[in-house]
Amino acid sequence: MPKDKMIAVENINIPRHTSNVNAKKYESMREILLKVLPANEPGLTQAEMGAAVRPHLPQDIWPNGEKSMWWVKTVQLDLEAKGLILRDSSSKPARWSRK
Repeated sequence: MPKDKMIAVENINIPRHTSNVNAKKYESMREILLKVLPANEPGLTQAEMGAAVRPHLPQDIWPNGEKSMWWVKTVQLDLEAKGLILRDSSSKPARWSRK
């Protein structure tokens, strides 16, 4: 069985640290997350991000949304580390938007 292609992701909370994740799942969630995140404040909370991505999830990758929240968080942390999305920590709970 061929091994799945992997991609290195960053974590805004752990500078200079990368982890390798499934590239197909990462790219799919990245596309979905950038589609649903607003470009303007107030942005979305973590729970709102999860709800917003759900209708866009390919069933062959996330049947019934299984493990999709782990991927939302992983991709959110990576995009934030890369400066593509912004966190507004002044609100409680925190909110994210596209840069």
